[in-house]
Amino acid sequence: MDAPPPQEDVRPFIGTTTRLRKAGVHAPEILAENPTEGFLLLEDLGDLTVLAALQNGSLAPDVVYRQALALLARMQAEVSTEGLPAYRAEKLRQEMDLFDEWFVVYHCKTELTDQEKGWLGNIKALLIQSALAEGQVFVHRDYHSRNLMVAGVQSTQPDLPLVDFGVIDHQDAVLGPISYDVVSLLRDAYVEWPEEETLDWAIRFWEQAKAAGVPVPTDPTEFYRQIDYMGLQRHLKVLGIFARLNYRDGKSQYLKDLKLVTAYVRITAGRYAVFKPLLSILDRLENRQATVGYTF
Repeated sequence: MDAPPPQEDVRPFIGTTTRLRKAGVHAPEILAENPTEGFLLLEDLGDLTVLAALQNGSLAPDVVYRQALALLARMQAEVSTEGLPAYRAEKLRQEMDLFDEWFVVYHCKTELTDQEKGWLGNIKALLIQSALAEGQVFVHRDYHSRNLMVAGVQSTQPDLPLVDFGVIDHQDAVLGPISYDVVSLLRDAYVEWPEEETLDWAIRFWEQAKAAGVPVPTDPTEFYRQIDYMGLQRHLKVLGIFARLNYRDGKSQYLKDLKLVTAYVRITAGRYAVFKPLLSILDRLENRQATVGYTF
């Protein structure tokens, strides 16, 4: 790792690596370090990400997600959170404000009306309230298919190979909501799965987390509601980040992922009456014609 000190600080990575490895999680071993100059010599976890393994068919989705979620439940139960920064209301709001600043202004080339700002402000407040009300655990903050390496596979059971996940990019870890990393994995910006599958995986995680002593809600329906709310917070943030990566940093490859992330936002906003104003905002931003439907 080469992280020039004026731009990066390797010490948080060193700290979270120590936390994870003490809990038996396969974060890359640090073989040598020079934090002053920003150099780390790390264990080589190979070049096969979970995303690549899913795309090339070398691992089945059910194998990957059941085991990655089991690992997450163990992380939440066993990784120390002592001294970790908390995921506070101010940070949650700053992240969502990236949607206004970069997706709306730079990508859609418009500004929110005063009414839309009011709607969005109320939605943000509700999402923050939900996140802070959850049980607080170790949160990786980017636990998804590009940040899990397939460091090895044991085929002792032909129908259920055991995957050794190498966990990377964990330096921004915080003490935060249980559902955050769950939604990062199941509603990944880079790969999509049918909701019936993600629901099954989420409930399996809920069962494992509950058994491990993680303070999940007693009602799995409430836990899935928390996943929806946390997902909306994260996806508003991601829309802003992906737009910023293009317009500020020249990384245009992220624009192709906006469609899936926007779809996640629309699904959740359409599921809860309190979020319906967000659909109106997106309709205007995307120049969609409003449609009228009837239910009986």
